[in-house]
Amino acid sequence: MCCYVYIVRCRDDTFYTGWTKDLENRMKVHNEGKGSRYTRARLPVKLVHCEEFASQNEAMSRERAIKKMTRAAKQRLITDFHVSNAHKRP
Repeated sequence: MCCYVYIVRCRDDTFYTGWTKDLENRMKVHNEGKGSRYTRARLPVKLVHCEEFASQNEAMSRERAIKKMTRAAKQRLITDFHVSNAHKRP
């Protein structure tokens, strides 16, 4: 089963990083106010980055690494993600 690490941008322009096995459902849960305590007070949230992993351990390790990044490093990661995936859009 695939696992995902994701970054959302909150209403107050902060970032929240998490991991999940069901990305679509997790975004729904966050925006219903049933996600993390951090995002509940900062709705709505918008998915700005995601990475796919083969295992939960890999995803959790990457989540920890991203959470240690500076805001500037996270912003570069998000920008690079959008640039590298631009060719995949219809």
